[in-house]
Amino acid sequence: MTSCQKSEEIKPQSESRLYAGGETTIFEESSFAFSSPASNLTGDNLAQHLDGDAAFEQVFVTPPAPLNQGLGSIYNNSSCIACHPKDGRAPHPTELNGFTGLFLRGSIVGTDAHGGPLPIPGFGDQIQQNSVIGTKPEADFAVVYTETVVTLDDGTPITLRKPVYYLKNTYIPLPSQVMLSPRVGPPVFGLGLLEAIPEEDIVALADEQDSDRDGISGKPNYVWNHETSTMQLGRFGWKGINPTVLQQCAGAYNNDMGITNPYFPVENSFGQTNNSDPNPNDPELDQQSLDDATFYCRTLAVPAPRNVNDEEVLIGEKLFETIGCAKCHVPKHKTGVFPGIPEISNQTIYPYSDMLLHDMGFGLADDRPSFNANGQEWKTRPLWGIGLTEVVGGHTHFLHDGRARNLTEAILWHGGEATKSTSNFKSLDTQNRKVLITFLNSL
Repeated sequence: MTSCQKSEEIKPQSESRLYAGGETTIFEESSFAFSSPASNLTGDNLAQHLDGDAAFEQVFVTPPAPLNQGLGSIYNNSSCIACHPKDGRAPHPTELNGFTGLFLRGSIVGTDAHGGPLPIPGFGDQIQQNSVIGTKPEADFAVVYTETVVTLDDGTPITLRKPVYYLKNTYIPLPSQVMLSPRVGPPVFGLGLLEAIPEEDIVALADEQDSDRDGISGKPNYVWNHETSTMQLGRFGWKGINPTVLQQCAGAYNNDMGITNPYFPVENSFGQTNNSDPNPNDPELDQQSLDDATFYCRTLAVPAPRNVNDEEVLIGEKLFETIGCAKCHVPKHKTGVFPGIPEISNQTIYPYSDMLLHDMGFGLADDRPSFNANGQEWKTRPLWGIGLTEVVGGHTHFLHDGRARNLTEAILWHGGEATKSTSNFKSLDTQNRKVLITFLNSL
């Protein structure tokens, strides 16, 4: 794996992936690597991006107020940027209650009218641990950890910690059979490019019945689009429960901050005894502000990978394919035409994701179905920019709840369809394991 000849064989692919976001790519390695407008934005589109930047950073407060009123009655955080610091991923919090980038999805057994999760009576489908003065939050979050030691084939012990969340101090008694699922805010750059990948290209990667017998059976999630009132391919969220960046943003305003908007005009606490909003059906965010924030998320630049011709990176890239990681973390896609944003249209990109659901095994299971996703399935996360996580966010916490404290732990948590790849990783010698991580850190 270390010969010069083998490195030269894969160099052309490494050089082509330098522009990870196509023409949107920026060459930035500082703490602002996730926060720049796409490098090809000009004119009115650049102006709207900058307006969206301001909207994304707005801190909402309780009414009455001259600016940014509408927070609450119950909420998880008070701004978009607080859950996506510097447009990157939130860390696993040391203090669960207060202002963090973590929240808990919740549901009970059954499905709603569109096949989605059935909200918890009196709590909805997301638990809010904060509230305005004079109102009770829905609950306090609590967690316990269990630890497991995994020994790699070279004798290296790795301690994995599994968080199990529960609720305490609920404002009303919690119904039985509640399913909780933790989430941390993921990076928001490059979302428009992912939205612009043609649906047929994503579906073509699916193999739900594993007809090729490679152990990988990715499948698409089809979810309810609140704008069009139709079922569409899910692309965003940890289980792919939102079909568009617009719905992802509108839902976050409503659920995370208690901000009503044209697509979710009803308070997240509507019908609950802890709802203190006198105008529960009065949108607090106008259409233009929502459009601007959405445009911002669609047009953030993708940072270029680093050291693509470094010998260790080249070897690590080959190992990434050899041990099977690239079967789900598909490196390359081509976007189609995206209406109104030519800058993200017809771009060759390298997100390292197939945008599909995969069974990740018992270790990562939340046991909470969501549309087509069962309790063990998660959507493949893009890996672009992952090596800049510590530079941007000051941490190396990964996976849906931030439980993994580094990339090695994140890989070892992969089970289910990824069991073979994880086993291959565990069997690597120390040097090859190091160069694989070096490759991931170059993305």
